[in-house]
Amino acid sequence: MSQQANQEFGKIITSLIAKKNLTRAETKKALIAILNNKVTEMHQGAFLAALTSKSETKDEVAGIWEAVYELDTTKVHIDISSDIVDNCGTGMDTFKTFNISTAASIVAAAGSIPMARHGARAITSVCGTVDMAEALGIDVDCSAEVVANSVKTANLGLFNGMSPKIHPRALGRILSQINFGTTLNIAASLANPALPSTGVRGVYAKEMITPVADVMKEIGYRSAIVLHGTLDDSDKGMDEASVCGTTYCAKIDGDKPVETFTIDPGKLGLKGATADDIAPEPDIKSEARRFAALMANQEQGLRKNAVILNAGLIFLAAGKAGDLDDGIEQSAKLLESGKAFAAMENWVQAQTSDPEKGLKTLYKLMD
Repeated sequence: MSQQANQEFGKIITSLIAKKNLTRAETKKALIAILNNKVTEMHQGAFLAALTSKSETKDEVAGIWEAVYELDTTKVHIDISSDIVDNCGTGMDTFKTFNISTAASIVAAAGSIPMARHGARAITSVCGTVDMAEALGIDVDCSAEVVANSVKTANLGLFNGMSPKIHPRALGRILSQINFGTTLNIAASLANPALPSTGVRGVYAKEMITPVADVMKEIGYRSAIVLHGTLDDSDKGMDEASVCGTTYCAKIDGDKPVETFTIDPGKLGLKGATADDIAPEPDIKSEARRFAALMANQEQGLRKNAVILNAGLIFLAAGKAGDLDDGIEQSAKLLESGKAFAAMENWVQAQTSDPEKGLKTLYKLMD
């Protein structure tokens, strides 16, 4: 890395500090310099912090996504007739929940929806998507081809966004060195190796809903719901649909303009008085045990409500439900019938080199 490169990159950071927006091309160029390690790590962190502090535009998010997907993503093709679906949250939210998106994806897989997920380890929470999958018995360090086969055979697979087998150049290096959320969390989460066309995505702030929906539409999503959940009588929010307050949403439907709508959990009969029950346990081991019990339909409270609401949105986005009520009803039946737990077992067997070992890990959580 040269002094001149650092000086030129410093000008970009100065511009961001002054609250000036970058074009998509400028942002992509800056991210390429970071991915190729052409500037110091201090400059790399400063760029991400300044961009996040300014508040990112849709062009900036798209520029980062384009750089990560083109330069640092292992591509796969999943040969199935159905549209590939993804669901995840961006992280960086102010109220931390248990891993609702993972539970919702398992329910959706039980309903024959092919889920190709793309997640990471925890940065600001107790347990991230990858942490939870690993605790359940999933091989989170497997190749992209193994994940693709898991989607094909078990309707569910997880690409580890911090693995060099998925992002071989630099993404894992960058994410592992920062312990705060940045624009990279949003953009890189979209760099899914399977490039799905359908998705449900939670964002950390209400003002990010429309920009992220616009980016998703621009990069090829044909059907998607982008959302941010709130807590009543609180300024905190979550990157999941909420059972403790209003959820604000934007819907992508083909070439139609992006539409906004809200979800009131009270009208759906799913609302809880306190959010304590959807907060994670203090450690991954305790949380994994409770998660497994939830998927075995051994919890009937707010956690179950949160799962069937978020799974219902996947059914809606995937065109498998006539409306949200229908999606919630289908999700509840899959959870209560044991089909969701069976889907989790299938996933554990499919995304590992040692199915027996994976199932042993899962079943130990039920002891």
